[in-house]
Amino acid sequence: MNDIILASASPRRKELMTLAGIEFTVMTEPTDETVDENLTPEQTVVFLARKKASAVAVKEPHKTVVGADTVVEIDGRILGKPADYDEAFRMLSQLSGRSHNVYTGVCIICGDKEEVFCEKTEVTFFKLSDKEIDDYIKTGDCFDKAGAYGIQSRGCTLVKKINGDYFNVVGLPIAEVVRRLASFR
Repeated sequence: MNDIILASASPRRKELMTLAGIEFTVMTEPTDETVDENLTPEQTVVFLARKKASAVAVKEPHKTVVGADTVVEIDGRILGKPADYDEAFRMLSQLSGRSHNVYTGVCIICGDKEEVFCEKTEVTFFKLSDKEIDDYIKTGDCFDKAGAYGIQSRGCTLVKKINGDYFNVVGLPIAEVVRRLASFR
């Protein structure tokens, strides 16, 4: 297979690619992540994944580039990464005792060939007290993650159940990525 480039600086995506035994390098290019507010969560993550992958593929046209983007959606609203304590508290309070969806868009490009897909996983949180939310935010685990939590770290204590791909919630539906990459051989 051509050399593989992960167009993401996410430590979680790097970890999942390594876990799956994929040999890759990391390369990112600055991209404008402004999106049309009228896009659905699925359209948003696919649009951003394609943008990230395309920015790298232009510079490395003979390599296979994997780009991805993940968002959390509840009540039709996309929750990004919280900017501060108050925003994290609002997000986690909104997720408390409820179900929400995590969407990851993936774009794989090599030369003229491109594959794009979106994975959706439903996550249900326990009902959280203000103290539980405060204690979790104080760990600092929430600040670089969409929806203000990381299921693969301390945020695992917030999650009652999931319906779908666990790794999608972490940030990359790795089994599907491996299968799609096989078609680029």
